Amino acid sequence: MHHILLALFVAAFMSVATTRGNSPSEQLKSLIDESWEFDLNESPLFATAVGDHRANDRLGSVSVADEKRRADKKRDFLQRLEAIDTNSLTGDERLNYRVFARELRDALSEHQFKSYLMPISNRSGFHIEFPELCKQVPLNTNRDFENYNARLNDFLRYTREHIALLRTGAREGFTMPAAILEGYSDTIDTHIVNDPAKSLFYVPFGELPSTVPESEHARLRDAARQAITASVVPAYKEFGAFMKNEYLPACRASVGASALPDGREFYRHRVRQYTTQGDATPEMVHQRGLDEVKRIRGEMDEIIRRVEFDGDFAEFVEYLRDDPRFYPKTPAELLEKTSLILKRADGELPKLFGRLPRMPYGIREIPDYIAPKTTTAYYMRPAGDGTRAGFYYVNTFNLPSRGLYDLEALSLHEAVPGHHLQIALQQEIEGLPEFRKFGGSTAFIEGWALYSERLGFDMGFYKDPYSDFGRLSMEIWRACRLVVDTGIHYFDWSRDDAIAYMKANSAMSDHNIRAEVDRYIGWPGQALAYKTGELKIRELRAKAEAELGTSFDIRAFHDIVLGSGAVPLDVLEEHVLAWIESEKQ
Repeated sequence: MHHILLALFVAAFMSVATTRGNSPSEQLKSLIDESWEFDLNESPLFATAVGDHRANDRLGSVSVADEKRRADKKRDFLQRLEAIDTNSLTGDERLNYRVFARELRDALSEHQFKSYLMPISNRSGFHIEFPELCKQVPLNTNRDFENYNARLNDFLRYTREHIALLRTGAREGFTMPAAILEGYSDTIDTHIVNDPAKSLFYVPFGELPSTVPESEHARLRDAARQAITASVVPAYKEFGAFMKNEYLPACRASVGASALPDGREFYRHRVRQYTTQGDATPEMVHQRGLDEVKRIRGEMDEIIRRVEFDGDFAEFVEYLRDDPRFYPKTPAELLEKTSLILKRADGELPKLFGRLPRMPYGIREIPDYIAPKTTTAYYMRPAGDGTRAGFYYVNTFNLPSRGLYDLEALSLHEAVPGHHLQIALQQEIEGLPEFRKFGGSTAFIEGWALYSERLGFDMGFYKDPYSDFGRLSMEIWRACRLVVDTGIHYFDWSRDDAIAYMKANSAMSDHNIRAEVDRYIGWPGQALAYKTGELKIRELRAKAEAELGTSFDIRAFHDIVLGSGAVPLDVLEEHVLAWIESEKQ
């Protein structure tokens, strides 16, 4: 392990030494490379996920001092970046410069507002993510399983550092709202087992691969049982006791970020960060949401008239929520219908894209221990080294809340042409710096996925008016987010206010609405990215169609939108406008 740390130190030292005398292009590349190495060393779990396996036996270090050290380093990176003469940089280099600078400034703002003191929420955190480790690391050789066991053994230390961080947050007034932590113990208690062989962490040892010699099986299994007994189970016990006895009693009664220290300014920062629009304000975003909700409601009302339903919007939504024909009866049925939709979508992609990703995707159920508190679906990106596909996770908990009428839109969002297509393509772009291959603007990433729902029309979906209503319900859900997120975090809405607004304006089930509202409470600003990005992409497509007329090529448009990865929206607009001008000529 020491040789890894020494190598990283030497690489960083050499990089600092060489940036000073080189050309601006070389300085920029060296600085970006140094920053990437720093990030990999600071977050071994992230390093593993992107395909760097040098520290597969380690977990990161989490403390206030660590956070300060990281912020100081990023401040140094930013100062050195700003000292580079940009006049001689190429177009691609200037783009790297802009994106890198934005990421550094956002990271420093996050540190300034001490968001690191709230490292968990109702649906995320080290204790929820760690059990998924076995699905995210290579497990093919003796060394792989030894690395996995080393991380299990280190989990007690890792947990105690998180407890110390949360304790500091509670002392300084940075806590999660108590309202969204109801049922938190489900994510902890499931890992406190008497028999280590029944732990979810032991699953990889049930049937070891043929690439591990049989003579090693007993040793590796014994080491895993010892690690689970001595580290993992005690860690979850300590964390459970801390949550019950210290953290929950200290959690705030308020739900909005404005109640945090300097909370209103923190939320204004989050609005700018998640929209990538420097002039965006909570007031502006809130009004945009109200306008979109009104427009989409009009389209939904038209469908209600088209199907000749005898009742108003609220009665139609209640009909959709209550009629069992709109809901799957078994998890298998939900997964089968999802798979059929996506297989149909796969066949339509060449009509809309000139370039498609090599990496495939799969479908998995959301794990039972987090399903009750998480949303309808989510996506997990492929491994950076190509050893794991992308995965669309489907929630099969509480099936009477999983409407089939919005399944087409949901699946196009999470898999193709949404998250998987965009993210897999991004990871395959030649010459893109690593920090851009594995990162990117949320407004672009989520905006593209929401735009992809609308692409269903180009792909032959939404023939059934109920499915089209489901698409609109998904769209209005994202428009509601603009209203609800700003309402909660800036205009002092209560949790009940937010739930009531969602119920009045969407066809989502009560269970999903509560889960979604709690998500917005626990993740201020993130929900603003979806509609903001989608509206910008739609605006740019409309402009291209209007200016290019019959020469507009949808495949070329999509290739230019996706061709630089998940860039901020102002950068995307520049790219598309330049493409329009070049197409005219």
